[in-house]
Amino acid sequence: MLLAGQREMQLMDQYTMDVLGLPGVVLMENAGARIVEEIVASFGVNSHVLVLAGGGNNGGDGFVVARRLCDLGFDLLLCLVVPPERMKGDAKIHFDVYKNRQLPFVYLNEHTLERVRSEMNQADVLVDALLGTGVCGPLREPFGSIISMMNEYAGKKVIISIDIPSGVNSDSGRVEGIAVKATKTVTFVFPKRGFFLQDGPRYVGEWKAVDISVPSSIVKDLGLTLPQVITETLVTDSVPKRAKHGHKGTFGHVLVLGGSKFYVGAPIFSAKAALHSGSGLVTLAVPESIYPMAAAQNPESLYLPLPDANGHFSEESVSLLQPSLEQFKCIAVGPGISRFPGGEVWMKSLLTTLTTQPLVVDADALYLLRNELEMVRQYKGNVIFTPHPGEMARLVNKTAKEVEEDRIGIAKTFAKEHGVYLLLKGHRSVIASPDGDVYINPHGHDALGKGGSGDVLTGMIASFLGQGASPIKALVAASYIHARAGEEKARVFSSYGVGPLDLVDGIREQLRVIGK
Repeated sequence: MLLAGQREMQLMDQYTMDVLGLPGVVLMENAGARIVEEIVASFGVNSHVLVLAGGGNNGGDGFVVARRLCDLGFDLLLCLVVPPERMKGDAKIHFDVYKNRQLPFVYLNEHTLERVRSEMNQADVLVDALLGTGVCGPLREPFGSIISMMNEYAGKKVIISIDIPSGVNSDSGRVEGIAVKATKTVTFVFPKRGFFLQDGPRYVGEWKAVDISVPSSIVKDLGLTLPQVITETLVTDSVPKRAKHGHKGTFGHVLVLGGSKFYVGAPIFSAKAALHSGSGLVTLAVPESIYPMAAAQNPESLYLPLPDANGHFSEESVSLLQPSLEQFKCIAVGPGISRFPGGEVWMKSLLTTLTTQPLVVDADALYLLRNELEMVRQYKGNVIFTPHPGEMARLVNKTAKEVEEDRIGIAKTFAKEHGVYLLLKGHRSVIASPDGDVYINPHGHDALGKGGSGDVLTGMIASFLGQGASPIKALVAASYIHARAGEEKARVFSSYGVGPLDLVDGIREQLRVIGK
């Protein structure tokens, strides 16, 4: 499923009207009809519905919703938030139809504000048809006051937003001041980028994209390149398939290279995740001083203890590792490796020693490579970076706040410039390829906000790569399954109680369903 922003949707709507010949007033009728279908599917005709509408196209959709619900027998009131004389175009046509039929509406002014509050209090469903996708900057009155009033009922009543919650920027997800906190957002054609960026996920609630007769083939006709939302179908196609008569040599041998005296658990979490994501063999290469602790906690892995200096990999450890490298189908470096004197030289030496295996770079390995990005670009194999926003900020010499304000743009630019596959972690992770493809993971949970969660994800990615998946398929499958595992485990343990090993167990449960 593709993602669109305001400009892309305007282009598609205009193409539908001008080239395909479907009038805007018909598209508006279709949009309202789809919203009504969602309401009817969930609520009986005895429900009281309050539609709050502005004067633009979003309000026009609301007029159609109100008219159709009246025809179905719903107890309904339309509240018009702007003066009727300010309406124009398709929205005015639909409002005139509504008014000419003498259906119930009230125009919001200072004398009716308390009545609207009373109607909100009595309503079962509030429909947000106020502003739509054109919002940019702080809201003018009376929209701010009305939205504030609506939000008093968030979590207490059902709030359905049409296309996007009013106040959320459809491109960036940014909210300046206030926005509707929707229970559900019913959007048209494609979900909007703002659903998954910055403040957006906190406001959209559950979302659903519906058809209004704007064909998705228009994307190709217009030559648009749009990000994709990761779906379960895409993940099912991306998980490496198991050969029924395979053996441990069939399913890849992964090397996890990490650990230090400060972080013993991180590489173990990666190794366990790799093994339980299907790898035939997993070797854990750690500084020899922590090898006894690691082996005691993770006996299912093979081990390659390497010389260390003060609890970190020593300079000669790379040369001792070199004879073993060819046996590995994928190498993950970074979990628990920490920053250490000579670490940059060590990482540079490792990169020149490797040949063509897929290389997953995470955690402090990203820091140690931050000044060697040209070497990364010249590496003959596929390189996968998995930074969180702080790590990404160091790679691009920006602040974490600046990264969060342009997650898609920064991820896409970095991946293309440096020839890497990038997974920018966060509440809604962004995946970018060197070819310019972008994917967004629609799942994520605060249960993942703990040390060790990222190490589990690194192990999964390496496992799928080692089993033969392409970098994009490995990232798509691993990020989605990892997020879903966190969500489902939180149902059992709460978001407070989910740890890295719970995620490993959750991954197995997700693969039992998705990997069939």
